[in-house]
This record gives sequence, C-alpha cells and structure tokens, in this order.
Amino acid sequence: MTAIALRPPQVVMRLQRLGAAHPTRLSFLRQLIRRAAKERWRVRKERFELDDHGFGRAVYAVETPGRIYSLVAFSTPLDDDKRSDRVIAQAWDTSYVLYDGLPDAAEIARLEENAPLQEAGRFTNRELVLARANKSVRLFEAVAAALAQGRQPVEEQLLGVGYLLRTTAVYGNGKFGIADRDEIASRPELSGSFQAEMLTIWLIRSFTLDLVDHIAHRRNPTGAARLAPDLRRALGVGNATGLGMAPFLVRHPLLTHSWFLARETALARVRAEPHAGEAERKAFSGALADLRQRVARWHSDDIRQSAATRSLADDLDTLAENLDHLLTKPRPWDALYRFAEEQFSLEGQEACVALILEPHGALIDELGETMKADETPGHAIDGSMSCGTLRQAILDCYSWATSIDFAGPAANARFWYVSAEKLEPRLGERFEEDGAELEQPLATARDAINLAAALAQGPASSRVAEFLLRRPEWRHAVRRAQIVASFPYAEIHDNLIAADLRPVDILRAKLAFFGARSFDPRSDRWLRIALFGGEPLIEDVASTAPDGEAA
Repeated sequence: MTAIALRPPQVVMRLQRLGAAHPTRLSFLRQLIRRAAKERWRVRKERFELDDHGFGRAVYAVETPGRIYSLVAFSTPLDDDKRSDRVIAQAWDTSYVLYDGLPDAAEIARLEENAPLQEAGRFTNRELVLARANKSVRLFEAVAAALAQGRQPVEEQLLGVGYLLRTTAVYGNGKFGIADRDEIASRPELSGSFQAEMLTIWLIRSFTLDLVDHIAHRRNPTGAARLAPDLRRALGVGNATGLGMAPFLVRHPLLTHSWFLARETALARVRAEPHAGEAERKAFSGALADLRQRVARWHSDDIRQSAATRSLADDLDTLAENLDHLLTKPRPWDALYRFAEEQFSLEGQEACVALILEPHGALIDELGETMKADETPGHAIDGSMSCGTLRQAILDCYSWATSIDFAGPAANARFWYVSAEKLEPRLGERFEEDGAELEQPLATARDAINLAAALAQGPASSRVAEFLLRRPEWRHAVRRAQIVASFPYAEIHDNLIAADLRPVDILRAKLAFFGARSFDPRSDRWLRIALFGGEPLIEDVASTAPDGEAA
C-alpha cells in the first residue's frame, strides 16, 4: 500500500485552519472514555449530602485497575452579582477536587475549608486537580422548575446551550500546591495528556445532572421527574476559556508537535486505505448524521462563527449527497478528503478530517499514546551548530514569515505580557498601552526573522555557542529555531502580534484536542465551549460497584 504524505505544517498550522478545528477520536476525553470502557472502571456515589437547595458536598469514587480516584464536590450559595466567568472572580457556585484515593471525614472537612477558596486555599499532593464552576443560571433554574413540576424541560432550549454548569478553571500540574505532573505521569490511566483533568470534568458532569435532579425532587418529593436519559447524555459541561490559555500551544512546542503529528499521521493512514468496508461505511454514516444534528443545534452570536456554522451545515449536506459515490472510488477516504479540500470551507474540511478518522479506531487509536512529550528538562541548545546552518534552517522553517514587515505598525501591533494581578497571559496594544517592556517571548516569527538577520552579521562558519556568548539575548530564539527545525508542527505559521490576530483561533485548536464542541466565541479573546456533550456518561461506561449506587 502506497503511503500518503502528511499535510504539511504550512497548511495545518495556519491560524484560520486552527480556528476551524474539530474534535476527533484521538481527542483526550475520547481516549479516557475508551480506557474506562476497556478496563471496566467501577464508579459509585460515595456521599451525596445536599440540602433542599442543593448546597452541601458529594463524593464520587472511581476505581481503576490500579487505584481509586474521587471527585470531591462542594455546592455553596452565591449571590447573582458575584457570579462571573472571569478568572479574577472570588466565588463560585461549585468547587471540586480530584482526590488521589478515597478521602475520609477529616480529609473532606479539610477540603471543604479550602476547595471553595480555590487559589487562596491550601492543598497537598493528594489533590490532583482543582476546579470550579458556575450555573448557567436561567437554564439551570428552568430545568429544575420543569422537573419539579413532573415534566421534562424544553429540549430545544436545553440542547441549544448544551450544559447546566460552566467551569471557569480546571487546574492541574502542581498549581497552587496540588500534585505535580511527575507524581502521576507513570500511572497508565493518567499518563496521557490531560487525563486527570478530563476525568474531573467527566465526573463533574454527573454531579451536575444529579444536582438538578436532587433540587427538583426536594421541591416536589412525590411528583418530580428525573431528567430523561437521552437529555442527560446530550448535556455536557460548559467552559469559559480566555487569553490565559492562548499561549499554551506556543509555550509547549514539543507537546504541540506531538498532538498535531499524531492527528496528521492518523489522517494519512486512513486516506491510504484501499477500500471502505461495510462496517466503516456504516460508522461514517452514523458519525455524519450525528454531526449534522449537532451543527443544527450549534448557535453563536459571533458573526464569523455563525457564518462558518452555516457553511459547515451546507458542506455536510453536500457530503451526504455525494457519500455513496465517493466511497466507491479507489482509496475512498482519500477521495472523500480531496472532495472536501476542493469544495468545502475550512470549517467543513476540518470536520471532514474528524469524520474520516471516526470509523478507524483499530488503525489509529494507538497514536494516542504518542500525544505527549517530556518538556521538563527543556531543549538543550546545540552550540556546535554553525551560524550559517542555523540561519538557513530559520529561513527554511520560517519562509512564510520572511515577507512580513515587522517594523510596520500592523505587524507589530500587539505584545503579550503576564498580568501582575492573576499571573495570567494578557495581550496589550503596543502603540496604545504602556507595558511593552514586559513583553513575553511569544512573537516567535518576529524573533526568528530578527535572529536570522543577527546571524548574518557574523561569519557563517562560526559556532552558535560563540554567537550566544556575544549575544545572549538571542538564546530563546536560538532554542526555538532548533526545535522547529526538528519538530515541524511545533510552530504556528502566523504572526502572533499582528493587529488582526484572533486569539480564539489558538484557543479553539487546543480545545478541539481536549474534545470540545459547540465553540461560541464571545469576542476575539475568549469563547465558551462544551465538553462531553453527547458522549457516554461515566456511569454508562464504568461498571457500578455492587454495594454502591451509580453516580
């Protein structure tokens, strides 16, 4: 079988395409769901101690082959004027800890004092993930009221939003005193990218649904309805994500490369398949029908996203009309991809990538194990490389940037800095705001091109080590240029300080790898999404312990 080349970085890593990314079966939450089902994880509701208004605490325990993990959840009163999606908020409707093991009463009491404080709390290495979430107030109350009256909520309203609670932060990897990544990286069930965070959100989803059922039942103990199973499975957990996450794909080049390389390798493998079997055809048709339903419910007030979603709906209609013909061609999945590439919008093309991968788990799922990278030691600079070799590597890898005039105001309009208040990345306007002297090294294209110019001022035969002895300010750019030369998907192929930069494009790319759907930009700097919507509930995948109750 003749191999098909991977899509090159100059196609894949453009911001407009990144801003059209869709989740795939390699997304991190899908990897977690498959492992839980394969290993028959066991789940039980260990505690559920909530009052008539839904305030109190709950513990959901998950038993994997090697360990038990517990979601410890706290629901507390919150005035409407204090409810905010912003990271600078100080109070939340609910707060959570993913705990390593099963907490006893003393540990729960300790967590109850600290988890609602979030960053201001005190934590130990028994806490693996720290999270908080707010109610989607009008929808949550509408659902609780309907259930309390013995009826189901309005499906169109419910699925148009897609969630009842929306997380405003999910912290892992040692933040605020919780366990460092190194402490769990060797555990099979958590070794993949963001698996502890995905497990936390999966469990929060079940707590959310149980919470609204509980409140409805307490309002009407004899006549309340439970949320229907199909609606429970349709709902996910919302998330509000802003600039704080945007630089992640820039700051973690090795990890970024591993994610995109795995997806592009998967796509190339599937496109090279000579035939489409009956099982694969059926799975593809089912995935297409499901996506068309999702797109019909995908609403956004953002003008650009609204237009893209309409184009996507048209693209999927066209795909459905031509599917039977395309799948009879030689290399049918390649024919399908090329059809999308020629006729569809970027949104449609990337949706087609996700659909093509869906029926081929046996061929591609093992690539999920490659979607990680050890970045803790950093990347050692090769000081023995000649300056001429490095300069040529820069001109090759950043050829797309050589025509950009970084001295011009439009190309140099922004600067990234870290907020002193929350230690979160922010984006400043260079010619309108103070603070450019605090700029973070995220203008990768500008720095690479300027580094090439600096290298040209000396002998091509001199060593990089000698150059850096004279010009140590270029260490960050040298390190990155050498990384990008070896790891081609490590770099976004666009100017990250341009006046027309839309950080939400970067955010969407990362969130699609998590498994997010229903992208709803609220500006060019933050968006809302949903996780696990339409995916199995953890209690549907995991076995229920004989002496316990399904979460």
